[in-house]
Amino acid sequence: MKYTQNIERAAGILMAVSSLPSNYGIGTFGQEAYKFVDFVHECHHGYWQVLPLGPTTYGDSPYQAYSAFAGNPYFIDLDMLVDEGYISLDKILEKDWGDGNVPVNVSEDEAKYGNYPHNFDVNLGHPNYVSYEKLFNARLEVLKQAHKGFCLKRSESKARLAKGLPLYKRFDNFMRDNAFWIRDYSLFMALKEKNEYKSWLEWDIDIQKREAATLEKVSLELEEEIDFWNFIQFEFASQWSKLKSYANQKDVKIIGDIPIYVGLDSVDVWAHSDLFLLDENLTPTKVAGVPPDAFSDLGQKWGNPIYDYKKMKADGFEWWRKRIEKNSQLYDVIRIDHFLGIVKYYTIPAQNPDAREGAYEEGPGQDLLDVINEAKGDTVIIAEDLGVSLPEVAEILEYNDYPSMKVLEFAFGGDRKNPHLPYNYPANCVVYGGTHDNETLMGFLNDRGDCELGYAFDYLDTRDRRRMVDMVFREAYGSVAKLAIFTVQDILKLGNEARMNTPSSMGNNWKWRMSRGQLGEKEVNDMRYLASVFGRETY
Repeated sequence: MKYTQNIERAAGILMAVSSLPSNYGIGTFGQEAYKFVDFVHECHHGYWQVLPLGPTTYGDSPYQAYSAFAGNPYFIDLDMLVDEGYISLDKILEKDWGDGNVPVNVSEDEAKYGNYPHNFDVNLGHPNYVSYEKLFNARLEVLKQAHKGFCLKRSESKARLAKGLPLYKRFDNFMRDNAFWIRDYSLFMALKEKNEYKSWLEWDIDIQKREAATLEKVSLELEEEIDFWNFIQFEFASQWSKLKSYANQKDVKIIGDIPIYVGLDSVDVWAHSDLFLLDENLTPTKVAGVPPDAFSDLGQKWGNPIYDYKKMKADGFEWWRKRIEKNSQLYDVIRIDHFLGIVKYYTIPAQNPDAREGAYEEGPGQDLLDVINEAKGDTVIIAEDLGVSLPEVAEILEYNDYPSMKVLEFAFGGDRKNPHLPYNYPANCVVYGGTHDNETLMGFLNDRGDCELGYAFDYLDTRDRRRMVDMVFREAYGSVAKLAIFTVQDILKLGNEARMNTPSSMGNNWKWRMSRGQLGEKEVNDMRYLASVFGRETY
């Protein structure tokens, strides 16, 4: 039986939650997120795509999280905690949130005429980047104070009648509904904190191996800390649910992004070590990555442990079932990153320094996708199938009615059969100008000479770089692709100072933030015009 999905012709905007403006160092589920939903709605676009929402680890990448189920504490809006009565505003304002931690000098003329870096915040006088170090130091202290206020109100809710479901009952229901993962996660994070955030592979051996008596003992010792991490997830879920409901009421659907793999230093591997290819010391025997290609002579060694698909299949892929069920609650559409790995995945011996020596192995394929299709309900799946072109991937996408991905930044190299050229698109695809891993369109065009862009000049019928960005939008919106999605950075025509991530690099990724007021009436009119002209208006 072939599967079908219902996707109407539409358009969307890619904007990381972390990149939203806020007063506290990083974007949150607060007022600016609601304003962004309004912006998408006013553009007559139907989708807001976010990056993964999981709790980030060393390197701050949303694609390497402590959990495939939990939410990032950084995204909890602090002003909403004040409104709930859990903490006072002065406790929040006394912290250094690190807004604009990369100072630059801008002349009066540059500020007047706008010829300054596009992530420059005129009001603050400097670029607006996330300072993860300052954020880490301040955020948990504030949330722990908010937890004390929450505990007080939770206790009070048991003692008196109130309208609606009382707080303690809502919390109990949340714990019950998320029992599959949350107890392990909150214990994991409490142990993380106790062990100064060292990898779980550096903890005491009896905790590494989850000996029952030891886990019972430490759970009692860390009861208050565990309750704190439970509170974090309860608050994350509450705030996100309200934001998603608001978006859906505005006819805006949320596209979520899930990495196919999980990080080694995650509760998923610690709590379900039997589902991964690990040795007797619980270290990976093989790790994930991709082989050498045109972008990297060494390939990419990601280091994620490989699933033991035989064991997963034996229990009906229960971990995957729970994961998809959870993400189907969070999102209207799920984009599976590195979808190729479900069909055929690249393995690298763990001891190898790079990805040159590795091998492809057969993935679970349709056996896993049958479970995903059952677990997702009405949620739509998008397959990120970039990279190696395999006939079996195309076949399985068609069978499941999953749209594939095209990226216009890749369109102008190679020959005229390049699958990223719009005249080669199948109808069941999603076209992007670029993704979180690419240069911005403006940066891409500015960093290349006339010879390299020769075909792009001809195809887009202009040699003016800013006009070329406009034409890339028109090519995408005018194509047969079901969805056309562009990043906020490309809507604003920002250069590579606004790039989100450079793969295989550390230090400057995931930091860009938009300033208040950067999206305005011009951008609304431009995006609404594109949606109207090319039949992508959602309402």
